[in-house]
Parts: sequence; C-alpha cells; structure tokens
Amino acid sequence: MNESTPGWGILGAGGIAGGFAKDLAIGGHRVAAVGSRDGDRARAFAERHGIPRAHAGYEALVADPDVDVVYVATPHSHHREHALLAIDAGKHVLVEKAFTTTGDDAQAIADAARAKGIFAMEAMWTRFLPTMVAVRERIAAGDLGEVVSVTADHSQMLDLSPGSRMIEAALGGGALLDLGVYCISLAHALLGPVEAVQASGHVDEYGVDHRGAVILEHQGGGMSTHTFSMTTLGSNRATIAGTEGVIELDPAFYSWTRYRRRHASAHTTAVEEFEPQLVGRGMQFQALEVERCIADGRLESPLMPLDESVAIMRVMDDVAAAMRMRRG
Repeated sequence: MNESTPGWGILGAGGIAGGFAKDLAIGGHRVAAVGSRDGDRARAFAERHGIPRAHAGYEALVADPDVDVVYVATPHSHHREHALLAIDAGKHVLVEKAFTTTGDDAQAIADAARAKGIFAMEAMWTRFLPTMVAVRERIAAGDLGEVVSVTADHSQMLDLSPGSRMIEAALGGGALLDLGVYCISLAHALLGPVEAVQASGHVDEYGVDHRGAVILEHQGGGMSTHTFSMTTLGSNRATIAGTEGVIELDPAFYSWTRYRRRHASAHTTAVEEFEPQLVGRGMQFQALEVERCIADGRLESPLMPLDESVAIMRVMDDVAAAMRMRRG
C-alpha cells in the first residue's frame, strides 16, 4: 500500500455511499474503485463520482490490488458478511454504522480483523467532526465538571413506502439501527459503559421498530435518556450536562452543528458559542482518522475502538429486546 495515498474501495452504490464519495473528494482522498452487485449501477456510480474503476460484484472489488481500504456501505443486515469478505482479502475496513445488527456479529468482525492484523472501524462519523472534537476538549479541560447526563433525540420522517429498506426486517430496517444508534453512541462515548437498560417503543407486526424511548444507566452513576423515531420529526438536539456546566448541541446534534456552553453559576448566559465552518457533510474526517491510524501502524482507532462498537451493539440488542417484550 502507498501509505501517503491509500486507495479507497466503496462497497455498495447507494445513497450513503454517494455521500461518502462526495466527502472523500472534498477531503482530497483517493477513491480507487466502487463495487456493486449490479455492474451497470457500479459503472454509473463511478462515472458520477469520477472513480476510475467499477466492479460487478463485491468479490472483484476486494480483490482489486489498488484498493487498500474498503468502505462497507450496504444495508446493516449485510455488514458482517461484507466486512469479513474484505478482511479475508487483506483489506482494511470502515463499516457504516450501525456496525452490524447484533453484538455477536460485531464481535465476529472484531475477532476477524484482529486475527488478520487488519484495521477495522465503525463509521460513526459524528465522533470525528470538529464539533465533537471541540466538545471533547471542553470536557477534558474540566469546563463541565463531571459529566453526569446526556439527553438526545434523533427523529426524522423517513421513507416508509412499500419497498423501502427502512420497513424491511430482513435488511435491518427500523429506527433504532438507523437513528437511535447516534444517541446511544454519543452517550457511550461521554459516559462510558452501560450497566442497565430500560426501553419502550412501537414495533410493528413484522418486527420493525418505528420509534422508541430509552433510559441508560452508565458505570459510575451517569444517566442518559434518548428518543428516536422514523415516523415523526423531533428536536434532534442533544444536551451534555455536568456538575459545572452544560453543552447544548443544535439540530442535528450528530452533524457538523453549533453548540452553546453555559456555566452552572450563570445558567442563562452562554459563556461559549461554537460555530462550525461547514464543508460538505463531514464524512471525510472519519476517512482521515482511518488513514492516520493505518499510517501510524494502529489496527484500531482510539476514538472508535472495536470493543466499544461491540459494547454499543450489545446495548442495542438489549434495547431491541426490551421494545419487543413491551409489544408482546
């Protein structure tokens, strides 16, 4: 691999793959190839994004010698299969969030990557945005005191028409895997491992969750509360509260957004306002993290380690089980 210009291979040619390709171009990253089960779709995608090679079939993509890192952009239900395909071919992997559909599948990817000596990371792009970098800096500086609670909402009115992936259980449809994961990942990053889960939600007759509410108890006494929905528009805000202050993230909290920090002694007045300079959606920052880690000889990112992705998926397992139990 040319360490200075690793070649990206995009596995899948859907909407999220297109967004990633655009941001890779903005960030100056090199995309070597795209692969799709449909060769015509791969060729159209390659032409649209200026990618030099298009492959009919994922096996051909991961076998491409100019591909060093594979971005897995297929539905959640196929993440394990396609990540393992790339790892077996000796390619580093960035797997779109949610990492998988279950904790066991997440562990399988982690185990395979470690056994092969391959870099692997969940594409939780929010963690690498300048907004979240600034949030972590404020927390590390002690500006919030001890962080004790996180609240977050991620609610959008998504396409639920016949044929939509979002209502297909076999494709990992549902609000939790697409939307709720952002909330739970944020809380896990800031409050640490989860000790107890309470959840309720609406699950349809096909086993697909449409909306839910979650309360998490974290190690050390932290608490987080979350709502998510694919049938209603919500606030899409998040609040990070500590013993000395609070940070309020504007909608959409998981994107390259603004925040206000207020101190506990002057709770009505902002002591800091963060205003991002927007360039693209911001998915290029996770690509930069992947390339930086690989260049440094790291097999995992310290900001999104594999064990944390596995732990988050196990929390998601518990949330899904609690919602199904409520329905039954």
